[in-house]
Amino acid sequence: MDLSTLDRGQITVFGSAFCVMLTMHFTVQLLSQHLFYWKNPKEQKAIIIIILMAPIYAVDSFIGLLDIQGSKAFFMFLDAVKECYEALVIAKFMALMYSYLNISISKNIVPDGIKGREIHHSFPMTLFQPRTVRLDHHVLKLLKYWTWQFVVIRPTCSILMITLQVLGMYPSWLSWTFTIILNISVSLALYSLVVFYHVFDKELAPHKPLAKFMCIKGIVFFCFWQGVVLEILAAVGILKSHHFWLDVEHIEEAIQNVLVCMEMVVFSVLQQYAYHVAPYSGEAESKMKLKKYD
Repeated sequence: MDLSTLDRGQITVFGSAFCVMLTMHFTVQLLSQHLFYWKNPKEQKAIIIIILMAPIYAVDSFIGLLDIQGSKAFFMFLDAVKECYEALVIAKFMALMYSYLNISISKNIVPDGIKGREIHHSFPMTLFQPRTVRLDHHVLKLLKYWTWQFVVIRPTCSILMITLQVLGMYPSWLSWTFTIILNISVSLALYSLVVFYHVFDKELAPHKPLAKFMCIKGIVFFCFWQGVVLEILAAVGILKSHHFWLDVEHIEEAIQNVLVCMEMVVFSVLQQYAYHVAPYSGEAESKMKLKKYD
Protein backbone atom coordinates (compact mmCIF):
# COMPACT_ATOMS: atom_id res chain seq x y z
CA MET A 1 0.00 0.00 0.00
CA ASP A 2 1.33 3.42 -1.00
CA LEU A 3 0.84 5.71 2.01
CA SER A 4 1.53 8.78 -0.13
CA THR A 5 -1.79 8.28 -1.90
CA LEU A 6 -3.78 8.36 1.37
CA ASP A 7 -5.34 11.53 2.74
CA ARG A 8 -5.09 12.63 6.38
CA GLY A 9 -8.41 11.03 7.29
CA GLN A 10 -7.39 7.63 5.94
CA ILE A 11 -3.97 7.78 7.61
CA THR A 12 -5.72 8.62 10.92
CA VAL A 13 -8.06 5.64 10.57
CA PHE A 14 -5.24 3.22 9.66
CA GLY A 15 -3.07 4.55 12.49
CA SER A 16 -5.92 4.14 14.97
CA ALA A 17 -6.60 0.62 13.68
CA PHE A 18 -2.92 -0.24 14.23
CA CYS A 19 -3.17 1.07 17.81
CA VAL A 20 -6.27 -1.06 18.42
CA MET A 21 -4.45 -4.14 17.12
CA LEU A 22 -1.47 -3.44 19.39
CA THR A 23 -3.82 -3.08 22.38
CA MET A 24 -5.49 -6.36 21.46
CA HIS A 25 -2.09 -8.06 21.08
CA PHE A 26 -0.82 -7.06 24.53
CA THR A 27 -4.16 -7.84 26.19
CA VAL A 28 -4.55 -11.26 24.55
CA GLN A 29 -0.95 -12.04 25.53
CA LEU A 30 -1.66 -11.28 29.20
CA LEU A 31 -5.07 -12.96 29.04
CA SER A 32 -3.63 -16.18 27.61
CA GLN A 33 -0.99 -16.28 30.36
CA HIS A 34 -3.66 -16.08 33.06
CA LEU A 35 -5.74 -18.77 31.35
CA PHE A 36 -2.67 -21.01 31.07
CA TYR A 37 -1.86 -20.61 34.78
CA TRP A 38 -5.46 -20.82 35.98
CA LYS A 39 -4.73 -21.32 39.69
CA ASN A 40 -7.12 -18.94 41.50
CA PRO A 41 -10.40 -18.53 39.55
CA LYS A 42 -11.89 -15.99 41.97
CA GLU A 43 -8.99 -13.56 41.61
CA GLN A 44 -8.17 -14.24 37.97
CA LYS A 45 -11.76 -13.80 36.79
CA ALA A 46 -11.69 -10.30 38.27
CA ILE A 47 -8.28 -9.64 36.68
CA ILE A 48 -9.52 -10.73 33.24
CA ILE A 49 -12.52 -8.41 33.46
CA ILE A 50 -10.20 -5.54 34.47
CA ILE A 51 -7.57 -6.04 31.74
CA LEU A 52 -10.30 -6.21 29.06
CA MET A 53 -11.07 -2.56 29.84
CA ALA A 54 -8.30 -1.27 27.53
CA PRO A 55 -9.33 -3.19 24.36
CA ILE A 56 -13.03 -2.48 24.96
CA TYR A 57 -12.28 1.26 25.18
CA ALA A 58 -10.05 1.04 22.08
CA VAL A 59 -12.57 -0.89 19.94
CA ASP A 60 -15.44 1.32 21.13
CA SER A 61 -13.52 4.48 20.19
CA PHE A 62 -12.47 3.05 16.83
CA ILE A 63 -16.12 2.31 15.95
CA GLY A 64 -16.93 5.93 16.79
CA LEU A 65 -14.10 7.07 14.53
CA LEU A 66 -15.36 4.98 11.60
CA ASP A 67 -18.83 6.56 11.85
CA ILE A 68 -17.61 10.12 12.32
CA GLN A 69 -20.96 11.59 11.22
CA GLY A 70 -22.97 9.54 13.70
CA SER A 71 -25.91 10.98 15.60
CA LYS A 72 -25.68 12.33 19.13
CA ALA A 73 -27.59 9.27 20.39
CA PHE A 74 -25.03 7.00 18.66
CA PHE A 75 -22.07 8.68 20.37
CA MET A 76 -23.97 8.68 23.66
CA PHE A 77 -24.42 4.92 23.27
CA LEU A 78 -20.67 4.41 22.65
CA ASP A 79 -19.82 6.50 25.72
CA ALA A 80 -22.35 4.52 27.76
CA VAL A 81 -20.67 1.22 26.80
CA LYS A 82 -17.32 2.49 28.09
CA GLU A 83 -18.74 4.00 31.25
CA CYS A 84 -20.88 0.96 32.12
CA TYR A 85 -17.83 -1.26 31.74
CA GLU A 86 -15.89 1.18 33.92
CA ALA A 87 -18.50 0.67 36.65
CA LEU A 88 -18.12 -3.11 36.43
CA VAL A 89 -14.32 -2.82 36.55
CA ILE A 90 -14.40 -0.66 39.71
CA ALA A 91 -16.63 -3.21 41.44
CA LYS A 92 -14.42 -6.10 40.32
CA PHE A 93 -11.34 -4.28 41.54
CA MET A 94 -12.86 -4.04 45.01
CA ALA A 95 -13.76 -7.74 44.84
CA LEU A 96 -10.14 -8.49 43.92
CA MET A 97 -8.86 -6.55 46.93
CA TYR A 98 -11.31 -8.44 49.19
CA SER A 99 -10.04 -11.72 47.77
CA TYR A 100 -6.41 -10.78 48.48
CA LEU A 101 -7.34 -10.30 52.16
CA ASN A 102 -9.51 -13.46 52.33
CA ILE A 103 -12.64 -11.41 53.02
CA SER A 104 -15.97 -12.92 52.02
CA ILE A 105 -19.06 -10.79 52.64
CA SER A 106 -21.51 -13.48 51.48
CA LYS A 107 -19.95 -16.09 53.80
CA ASN A 108 -19.50 -13.57 56.63
CA ILE A 109 -15.74 -14.20 56.70
CA VAL A 110 -13.61 -11.34 58.06
CA PRO A 111 -10.12 -12.29 59.32
CA ASP A 112 -9.65 -11.50 63.03
CA GLY A 113 -6.41 -9.67 62.27
CA ILE A 114 -8.21 -6.82 60.46
CA LYS A 115 -11.28 -6.45 62.69
CA GLY A 116 -11.54 -3.34 64.79
CA ARG A 117 -9.30 -1.13 62.68
CA GLU A 118 -10.27 2.51 62.55
CA ILE A 119 -11.59 4.15 59.40
CA HIS A 120 -11.50 7.93 59.38
CA HIS A 121 -14.05 9.51 57.08
CA SER A 122 -13.54 12.98 55.62
CA PHE A 123 -15.99 15.66 54.51
CA PRO A 124 -18.58 15.35 52.95
CA MET A 125 -18.93 11.71 54.07
CA THR A 126 -19.02 12.90 57.71
CA LEU A 127 -22.46 14.34 56.93
CA PHE A 128 -23.77 10.77 56.61
CA GLN A 129 -21.26 8.68 58.57
CA PRO A 130 -19.45 9.07 61.92
CA ARG A 131 -15.98 10.58 61.50
CA THR A 132 -14.39 7.44 62.95
CA VAL A 133 -15.77 3.90 62.62
CA ARG A 134 -14.43 0.49 63.62
CA LEU A 135 -13.93 -2.04 60.86
CA ASP A 136 -16.33 -4.99 61.00
CA HIS A 137 -18.51 -7.04 58.68
CA HIS A 138 -21.11 -4.26 58.41
CA VAL A 139 -18.52 -1.62 57.37
CA LEU A 140 -16.97 -3.93 54.76
CA LYS A 141 -20.44 -4.67 53.43
CA LEU A 142 -21.13 -0.94 53.19
CA LEU A 143 -17.90 -0.33 51.24
CA LYS A 144 -18.90 -3.09 48.84
CA TYR A 145 -22.36 -1.55 48.33
CA TRP A 146 -20.78 1.85 47.69
CA THR A 147 -18.87 0.38 44.75
CA TRP A 148 -21.71 -1.75 43.37
CA GLN A 149 -24.27 1.10 43.44
CA PHE A 150 -22.35 2.62 40.48
CA VAL A 151 -22.78 -0.65 38.55
CA VAL A 152 -26.56 -0.22 38.88
CA ILE A 153 -26.85 3.57 38.50
CA ARG A 154 -24.53 3.93 35.49
CA PRO A 155 -26.43 1.62 33.04
CA THR A 156 -29.81 2.81 34.36
CA CYS A 157 -28.90 6.44 33.64
CA SER A 158 -27.41 5.48 30.26
CA ILE A 159 -30.62 3.75 29.14
CA LEU A 160 -32.71 6.73 30.24
CA MET A 161 -30.36 9.24 28.58
CA ILE A 162 -30.27 7.41 25.22
CA THR A 163 -34.03 6.85 25.23
CA LEU A 164 -34.78 10.50 25.98
CA GLN A 165 -32.25 11.63 23.35
CA VAL A 166 -33.89 9.45 20.68
CA LEU A 167 -37.34 10.75 21.66
CA GLY A 168 -36.11 14.34 21.49
CA MET A 169 -36.88 14.92 25.18
CA TYR A 170 -33.40 15.68 26.46
CA PRO A 171 -33.10 19.37 27.50
CA SER A 172 -29.84 20.75 28.88
CA TRP A 173 -31.13 20.88 32.48
CA LEU A 174 -31.83 17.14 32.35
CA SER A 175 -28.35 16.50 30.97
CA TRP A 176 -26.85 18.39 33.91
CA THR A 177 -29.05 16.43 36.32
CA PHE A 178 -27.75 13.11 35.00
CA THR A 179 -24.18 14.46 35.10
CA ILE A 180 -24.52 15.42 38.77
CA ILE A 181 -26.06 12.05 39.70
CA LEU A 182 -23.34 10.10 37.89
CA ASN A 183 -20.52 12.20 39.34
CA ILE A 184 -21.83 11.62 42.86
CA SER A 185 -22.21 7.91 42.15
CA VAL A 186 -18.70 7.39 40.71
CA SER A 187 -17.15 9.58 43.42
CA LEU A 188 -18.73 7.38 46.10
CA ALA A 189 -17.43 4.23 44.39
CA LEU A 190 -13.89 5.62 44.09
CA TYR A 191 -14.02 6.94 47.66
CA SER A 192 -14.72 3.45 48.98
CA LEU A 193 -11.68 2.12 47.08
CA VAL A 194 -9.43 4.85 48.49
CA VAL A 195 -10.67 4.24 52.05
CA PHE A 196 -10.09 0.50 51.67
CA TYR A 197 -6.57 1.05 50.32
CA HIS A 198 -5.58 3.36 53.18
CA VAL A 199 -6.76 0.88 55.80
CA PHE A 200 -5.00 -2.14 54.25
CA ASP A 201 -2.04 -0.60 52.42
CA LYS A 202 0.52 -2.79 54.26
CA GLU A 203 -1.34 -6.07 53.69
CA LEU A 204 -2.02 -5.22 50.04
CA ALA A 205 1.53 -4.01 49.29
CA PRO A 206 2.75 -7.39 47.85
CA HIS A 207 -0.12 -7.29 45.34
CA LYS A 208 0.81 -3.83 43.93
CA PRO A 209 -2.69 -2.38 44.47
CA LEU A 210 -1.66 1.17 43.57
CA ALA A 211 -0.31 0.12 40.17
CA LYS A 212 -3.46 -1.91 39.54
CA PHE A 213 -5.72 0.97 40.56
CA MET A 214 -3.79 3.53 38.49
CA CYS A 215 -4.28 1.42 35.36
CA ILE A 216 -8.03 1.80 35.89
CA LYS A 217 -8.02 5.39 37.13
CA GLY A 218 -5.59 6.46 34.41
CA ILE A 219 -7.91 5.31 31.64
CA VAL A 220 -10.88 7.10 33.21
CA PHE A 221 -8.80 10.21 34.00
CA PHE A 222 -7.43 10.69 30.48
CA CYS A 223 -10.76 9.98 28.77
CA PHE A 224 -12.61 12.46 30.98
CA TRP A 225 -10.15 15.37 31.15
CA GLN A 226 -9.09 15.34 27.53
CA GLY A 227 -12.80 15.47 26.66
CA VAL A 228 -13.14 18.54 28.90
CA VAL A 229 -10.10 20.19 27.26
CA LEU A 230 -11.50 19.54 23.77
CA GLU A 231 -14.82 21.09 24.76
CA ILE A 232 -13.01 24.20 26.06
CA LEU A 233 -10.95 24.46 22.86
CA ALA A 234 -14.13 24.27 20.81
CA ALA A 235 -15.92 26.82 23.01
CA VAL A 236 -13.14 29.44 22.66
CA GLY A 237 -12.91 28.90 18.91
CA ILE A 238 -9.49 27.20 18.75
CA LEU A 239 -11.00 23.95 17.55
CA LYS A 240 -12.94 24.58 14.33
CA SER A 241 -14.54 22.61 11.55
CA HIS A 242 -13.32 23.25 8.01
CA HIS A 243 -15.93 21.01 6.40
CA PHE A 244 -19.55 22.00 5.73
CA TRP A 245 -20.65 18.39 6.30
CA LEU A 246 -18.93 18.08 9.69
CA ASP A 247 -19.63 20.24 12.73
CA VAL A 248 -17.29 20.98 15.65
CA GLU A 249 -18.94 18.38 17.93
CA HIS A 250 -18.06 15.63 15.47
CA ILE A 251 -14.48 16.91 15.24
CA GLU A 252 -14.27 16.75 19.06
CA GLU A 253 -15.54 13.17 19.05
CA ALA A 254 -13.07 12.17 16.33
CA ILE A 255 -10.05 13.64 18.14
CA GLN A 256 -11.17 12.08 21.42
CA ASN A 257 -11.53 8.67 19.77
CA VAL A 258 -8.09 8.87 18.14
CA LEU A 259 -6.46 9.83 21.46
CA VAL A 260 -8.20 6.96 23.30
CA CYS A 261 -7.04 4.44 20.66
CA MET A 262 -3.44 5.63 21.17
CA GLU A 263 -3.61 5.75 24.97
CA MET A 264 -5.00 2.24 25.30
CA VAL A 265 -1.77 0.87 23.83
CA VAL A 266 0.12 2.45 26.74
CA PHE A 267 -2.30 1.12 29.35
CA SER A 268 -2.33 -2.39 27.85
CA VAL A 269 1.49 -2.39 28.27
CA LEU A 270 1.26 -1.08 31.85
CA GLN A 271 -1.21 -3.86 32.67
CA GLN A 272 1.52 -6.37 31.82
CA TYR A 273 3.31 -5.16 34.96
CA ALA A 274 0.34 -4.40 37.24
CA TYR A 275 -1.54 -7.66 36.54
CA HIS A 276 1.42 -9.93 35.88
CA VAL A 277 0.79 -13.66 35.95
CA ALA A 278 3.80 -14.36 38.23
CA PRO A 279 1.74 -14.85 41.44
CA TYR A 280 -0.13 -17.71 39.76
CA SER A 281 2.67 -19.25 37.66
CA GLY A 282 4.90 -20.02 40.63
CA GLU A 283 7.53 -17.53 39.42
CA ALA A 284 7.00 -15.25 42.41
CA GLU A 285 7.35 -18.14 44.87
CA SER A 286 10.58 -19.36 43.24
CA LYS A 287 12.08 -15.85 43.47
CA MET A 288 11.20 -15.68 47.17
CA LYS A 289 12.92 -19.04 47.77
CA LEU A 290 16.05 -17.89 45.94
CA LYS A 291 16.22 -14.76 48.07
CA LYS A 292 16.00 -16.86 51.25
CA TYR A 293 18.89 -19.08 50.10
CA ASP A 294 20.96 -16.00 49.22
